[in-house]
Amino acid sequence: MLPPLLAAPVTHACQCKRQFVTRAGAGTFAAMTLRSWLVGLCCLLGGCATVDRPAPVYTDVQPFSANRPGAALPRGWRPWIIARTKAPTQYDLVVDPTTRQVVLHAVSERAATGMKQLLDVDPAVRPWIQWQWRVLDLIGEADNAARHSDDSPVRLLLFFDGDHSTLPAREQMLMETARILTGQPVPFATLMYVWENQQPVGTVIPHPVLGQLKMVVAGSGRDPRLGQWKTFERNYVDDYRRAFGMPPGKLVGVGILTDTDNTMSRIESFYGDIELKSAPQGRPG
Repeated sequence: MLPPLLAAPVTHACQCKRQFVTRAGAGTFAAMTLRSWLVGLCCLLGGCATVDRPAPVYTDVQPFSANRPGAALPRGWRPWIIARTKAPTQYDLVVDPTTRQVVLHAVSERAATGMKQLLDVDPAVRPWIQWQWRVLDLIGEADNAARHSDDSPVRLLLFFDGDHSTLPAREQMLMETARILTGQPVPFATLMYVWENQQPVGTVIPHPVLGQLKMVVAGSGRDPRLGQWKTFERNYVDDYRRAFGMPPGKLVGVGILTDTDNTMSRIESFYGDIELKSAPQGRPG
């Protein structure tokens, strides 16, 4: 069963978070720690919703290439607002001149918003994920291992269901706080693929506050394919096991995010189609 948070959008979550920040000045968390917790919480939540109608649930990631260039939104995808105080990353569907395919173009200028889609997928049946990124440049000051500079030109997020009662008491407390703030439970875990400046490919980077949010480095540094299309292929079930020490539950959502709000910079990137597969295709690069 899908977590209610993913099945039904949360309209007032971000306003609640801002009120919580205002009231927590004398609380246990320091201001920046609280900010990191809230940003991480938004990644677990899948962001704040902008619409009230229930979102459709898919068994495949809806391809960007199936859309018309210039369409308002890719079919099956929804805006993902990290916080209403943050400037929006600009996303638009364009025809890539090299591939002649419709792709998603992202421009982030001191901004942080993404797009998301709901899924209902058994990871045991399709444990592989393949996708394409075109990263034009690196974010100079970005470091995903550092709390105050964790920006990335591209991110791919996978949201998973699971048994919250198996988590440590502190993690359950954070998620219960999130439930109170938003009125909805949160996904059990989030696995996030990033392009990192320094860490080598395959490195697992923990979130500084939330144990149920882990990053895996998919692209690193000034790769020879920087500026060109690069295909990635990962066994996300294996990556989940390495990151969380257990097999994943149901895959209940996917998201993309280009963000530069921490480094206060500008970046431009492109996203190609995302596919879930039963076996590797052997086409990374």
